[in-house]
Amino acid sequence: MKRIALFPGSFDPFTNGHLDVVRRGLGLFDELIIAIGTNSSKQRQLPLDWLLPQLETLFQDEPRVSVRRYQGLTTDFARETGARYLLRGLRNTLDFEYESAIAQANRQLSPGLETVFLVTSPTLGAVSSTIIREIHRFGGDVSAFVPFALPALAG
Repeated sequence: MKRIALFPGSFDPFTNGHLDVVRRGLGLFDELIIAIGTNSSKQRQLPLDWLLPQLETLFQDEPRVSVRRYQGLTTDFARETGARYLLRGLRNTLDFEYESAIAQANRQLSPGLETVFLVTSPTLGAVSSTIIREIHRFGGDVSAFVPFALPALAG
């Protein structure tokens, strides 16, 4: 049976840390779906209509990676796509506590769905999407943190 993993997130923006998790995840799974979901507690800075083609271009030479957007529960989307694994990156112990709680809830909702954690590479773990958004919002250079240039923000 094919080992299909979802890498769910809002990816606002998609960072070099996310890229590292995808590349390392390809060593574990036959297929990896970057699943862009909606987080009801977050206001998006970068439009999905801009992000999707950027990610598709970034992974155009890797046929085992696809990019999809979804709404609703991650467990439902995993079932819909045939994914038996969720791939998550961990930067620190705070991430572990947060991600562990989500993994336990997902396991309750979908007992056959396993969450696999990859510890972020040391050079990439200090910066979060939130920090990158703030730097970008105020016109700072974020090129060291993201795999493609971010669009200018309005206003």
